Amino acid sequence: MDRQEAIEFLMDHYENPRNYGSLEHPDVSLSGGNPGCADIITMHARFNEDGKVEAINWEGEGCTISKAAASYVTELVEGMTAEEIEEMSFEDLIEQLGRELVMTRPTCATLALGTLKKGVHEFRMHKAASQD
Repeated sequence: MDRQEAIEFLMDHYENPRNYGSLEHPDVSLSGGNPGCADIITMHARFNEDGKVEAINWEGEGCTISKAAASYVTELVEGMTAEEIEEMSFEDLIEQLGRELVMTRPTCATLALGTLKKGVHEFRMHKAASQD
């Protein structure tokens, strides 16, 4: 993706956010923040009986990169298992968002994924503990 395509991609997700809003009965609901940019992103996810994401939403405020990345992450993880989400690479996300544009703000670009990964990890640990 060239620079102009990356700008258009980020602006589309920023101006037309996907999966924005609260989510009823989430299995995961966790907020994360980036104090340097005043970004606050809350990720909500619900898993189906097969252990795959059946619904994912986000809420929050922040810079263009953090909000566009949150929107994009929700599209990426639909249908994934908790394990697949935990294995996702921050480097791959940065590449997909347009490395040249987001590398000046990597914390903004990875806030949503990092928050989701932490929430999913906590969900898996609670689930495992309740099965013991």
